[in-house]
Amino acid sequence: MFVLIKSGLPKLTIRSHGRVTITRQLARSTIASRDNLEYQYMQMSKIPTMHFQASLPRLPIPKLEDTCRRYLNAQKPLLTDEEFRNTSSNVSKFLIGEGQSLQKQLIQLNAKNSHTSYISEPWFDMYLCDRKPLPINYNPFLIYTPESDAKYDSQLVKATNLVVSSLRFLKSLNDNVLEPEVFHMRPDKSDTELFRNVTRLIPSRFSWYGAYLFKAFPLDMSQYKNLFNTTRLPRLEKDEISYNPSAKHLIVLRKGHFYAFDVLDANNSIRSPKEIAACLKVVLEDDRPPNKHPVGILTTMDRDQWARARSHLIKTGNREVLKKIDSAVFAMILDDEIIGTDNNNLIRAYLHKDGTNRWFDKSFSLIVSKDGYGGINFEHSWGDGVAVLRYFQDVKADISKKPRFHPDEVNELPRENVERLEFLIDAKSQSIIDQQRSTYQKWIDRLCVDHIIYKQFGKEECKKLGVSPDAVMQLAFQLALYNLEGKMVPTYESCSTAAYKHGRTETIRSCTLETKAICVAMTQKQLELSKSELKKMIHDCSKAHNVLTREAVMGQGFDRHLFALKKISEKSNSQPAIFRDSAYEVLNRNVLSTSTLSSPVVTAGGFGPVIPDGYGIGYMIQDKSLGAVVTSYEGKRNASKYIQTLEQAFKSIHDVLHA
Repeated sequence: MFVLIKSGLPKLTIRSHGRVTITRQLARSTIASRDNLEYQYMQMSKIPTMHFQASLPRLPIPKLEDTCRRYLNAQKPLLTDEEFRNTSSNVSKFLIGEGQSLQKQLIQLNAKNSHTSYISEPWFDMYLCDRKPLPINYNPFLIYTPESDAKYDSQLVKATNLVVSSLRFLKSLNDNVLEPEVFHMRPDKSDTELFRNVTRLIPSRFSWYGAYLFKAFPLDMSQYKNLFNTTRLPRLEKDEISYNPSAKHLIVLRKGHFYAFDVLDANNSIRSPKEIAACLKVVLEDDRPPNKHPVGILTTMDRDQWARARSHLIKTGNREVLKKIDSAVFAMILDDEIIGTDNNNLIRAYLHKDGTNRWFDKSFSLIVSKDGYGGINFEHSWGDGVAVLRYFQDVKADISKKPRFHPDEVNELPRENVERLEFLIDAKSQSIIDQQRSTYQKWIDRLCVDHIIYKQFGKEECKKLGVSPDAVMQLAFQLALYNLEGKMVPTYESCSTAAYKHGRTETIRSCTLETKAICVAMTQKQLELSKSELKKMIHDCSKAHNVLTREAVMGQGFDRHLFALKKISEKSNSQPAIFRDSAYEVLNRNVLSTSTLSSPVVTAGGFGPVIPDGYGIGYMIQDKSLGAVVTSYEGKRNASKYIQTLEQAFKSIHDVLHA
């Protein structure tokens, strides 16, 4: 059911009789204030957005013997001598036996699907087949740094500028004029006009090689289209990613109520900032009490349960409302709570909240609090951090350098109509909603959240001291846990393989023999090693970590390869001993699950534990500080205790490095 609500402000009518046409028939504007390319597009790249896509190299399939060797290296710090002998035996049998057949099948399958990577389909399936709820388990969050002028952090102004800049990104992407994502090894040589002028003239099927001559590496951008107009639909056994590029509307949530209004006109031009602000103001001025039956809470359910609940909603007359939500460009969430200065409360607001004013299935939701914090929560199956961070950073730069809506315009807004979306809730749906609110509240009550910002040193000093900043962070994570528990645990560090066509991620197994050695040495005083000896061990640790990172970036880790081989073996119902080995299962129960999206525009980012007795660690490495957001579950492990020992780990490492 759709209900129109209106603001009581005077109507302002603006007419235009002019039109602008640009190359490749880019969008035409119908309103004078928007009748220019500068407003419609965030970027007007000389190189088409997807110019390098056709020539991207394919994700390599590692040699079987390399994968087996790397797998055993990752197991060494975790297993007893007897356990390692057993695992080594299973790996040897796999290498000369079943592994050869599985490797051959994988190579053949990869050859038949030259348009993609060997990991793409099984990795999508891994996400979409998992029945666990999305919040905490999968959806990460990122929070923006505040604006330099606090007036631009008022809720209406912040929300309007975030929407407008997001649409400018969308328009640039859709019309192929968003700057391609390129990793520049030597920016002074390749991030130049010469690079752009030369590579844009090279045919797409060869363009990657032209960029390579400049020591520049174009990255895969196949995930970008699913940033917008996309949602994950709950289905029994396996979910579906739904993409509707024709939709022009935004979905807005406030107090558990749903609203919709068009943000693009009939010609796909972005509506004016004042029009968008006026629509958002209508929502903010709607004085209804919180929704007694907030349907958004259902997106916090087990996926099969949500699929059944959604089917019932459709049967009871809610098909069109759900279609409106699913097809929206993205979700804008306006929270009424004031977060204040409690950073842990801020983290919880963007990670999970109480679920009543969220729709976790959307590709991403922009969230703006009553006191002007801004950030996103995003669904993970469609894509990874590279695409999300690019969008996040570009939007932040846009709203900071040239905001399109200003505080002094709040009282000059036109009258706008906004659709109020009303669900038809019968007794069965009401009961499901009420039950899930209680279930979800109990769940989030068990979640521990804490954070640290360590300002004694950061990226700059690490580099001066000759160690990798990421290696220092990963060592600190190991040392903190070793101090608490006296043991090493399986550790996952996410690494992008976006340098390859349809690459996703690879795992850096940062728990190494080198990290184990330094953790033992720094916690067992009876070893009586000098600081210079400890310092050398940290440098050895950094070198080992750099090797693993380099291998992972180049698609030469072992996790995705073994994952793909295991999936092939499952189809024949014949599981090799390597996968039946308890060591394989233990290695993939990542007690320390870590990921970084470091950027100067990110205040905080993170995710939940991936196993009930694990830690979820989102970390940032800034020039002069190190930061981490840590999550865990009560009764299993304690995030706050871990944060305390992590601070001590930073101090200990810093002290040794200055020896």
